[in-house]
Amino acid sequence: MIPVIGFEGAKVLVLGLGRSGLAAARALRAGGAEALCWDDGEAGRARAEEEGFALRDPMKAGAFDDVACLVTSPGIPHLYPAPHRAIAAAIAAGVPVDNDIGLFFRSLATSEWDHLDSPPKVVAVTGSNGKSTTSALIAHVLRAAGMECQLAGNIGRGVLDIDPPGDGGVVVLELSSYQTDLARALTPDIAVFTNLSPDHLDRHGGMGGYFAAKRRLFAEGGPERAIIGVDEPEGAYLAGQLSEGPGDPRVIRVRSGRIGDAPGWELSTRKGWLSEMRKGRQVASIDLRGVPGLPGAHNHQNAACAYGVARALGLAPRVIEEAFQSFEGLPHRSQRVAEINGVSFVNDSKATNVDAAAKALGAFKRIRWICGGLEKEGGLDGLWEAANSVVKAYVIGREAEAFAVKLGDIPSEVCGDMATAVARAAAEAEAGETVLLAPAAASFDQYDSFEARGADFIARVEALKP
Repeated sequence: MIPVIGFEGAKVLVLGLGRSGLAAARALRAGGAEALCWDDGEAGRARAEEEGFALRDPMKAGAFDDVACLVTSPGIPHLYPAPHRAIAAAIAAGVPVDNDIGLFFRSLATSEWDHLDSPPKVVAVTGSNGKSTTSALIAHVLRAAGMECQLAGNIGRGVLDIDPPGDGGVVVLELSSYQTDLARALTPDIAVFTNLSPDHLDRHGGMGGYFAAKRRLFAEGGPERAIIGVDEPEGAYLAGQLSEGPGDPRVIRVRSGRIGDAPGWELSTRKGWLSEMRKGRQVASIDLRGVPGLPGAHNHQNAACAYGVARALGLAPRVIEEAFQSFEGLPHRSQRVAEINGVSFVNDSKATNVDAAAKALGAFKRIRWICGGLEKEGGLDGLWEAANSVVKAYVIGREAEAFAVKLGDIPSEVCGDMATAVARAAAEAEAGETVLLAPAAASFDQYDSFEARGADFIARVEALKP
């Protein structure tokens, strides 16, 4: 646990008592604060009381009179589409609002670090797609190289629930836009921006607000080294803002599809090869085509970002390459589930937006595509080029018929549920084809999470095995 500093003897109200909320309450108490807890759900309040925390309803008169700070969970809106009533009340009362990420950064470094030979470092990864794979791959590479590493944030453990890092230790954080948008402290040593595509637009008031939330990690965090995907205009702009000149080594640009010729430090992925360029010259390269845990161009981009972090931390290219070979990938992200009668079954339930689904589609040939769910803003326009490899789509979700209509000329069948979609795709698939779950939509119309949706797909595929 990372005890929270700066609130000794003060009262802090914690709103939202899921994984991060309860961890924040415990860390506040460990640091000498009095954590007052509230959740709109009765079950959350009951869990807090079981751990000895006092409850306080933030909507009652005078609730913030003696409160030093409100700490809120990332899933609770603080601005768009409308702030939660409790957050609005805190703001009206002049009470600062923070989250567990802000508490983590203000509390991690202590006087004990003065006695360490190599102070710990924090690597923070954000972006629209690939955050989880990139974060997990960084942690895998560092551990394979014998370094102490903990994985936290949106993946692994809650940030305040980890152990204090030791001499030379590294903490790798996956951070969503919800987390970076509100955190009052953001001070990573190395920050990664994978890419940007439309997502969570309702929570950020549009694309500009979404990018601004990601940008805070760099503009306010001031990392010593930044690894930036520059395929989109926003990434190129961010890299330009952070750089003091064309050859500034503090900014590592990551490109897909072409090798850069700029004088700075660049990483590129093209036709399955990762190339490291410095001052316009190639200094290292890795063949990613045979790495089983990193299929497709989108995973090659993730590998480039992870490679940049590992190089920034001093690892040699051959050490990184060896570690890539043993990376098994993450569940629900281009996860190979089975091969039955020559047909591959791949679970990419995490492809909840159009850009992620397009990248998943681009990784395979002759696809039987299971898609659909709770459609996000922006429509499906970004899918058409990648959908050239789709033989047929099998549409699930409560609004499956409407989703199928939007697929246009792509042959499709309205299935409604996962069981029907898997059965129909498997029955029609031929040897050499891939049955791919890449929904391009959220799961909440039929499932509690994308993990639950992916688990359902896996169970249906397992039932097909002879």
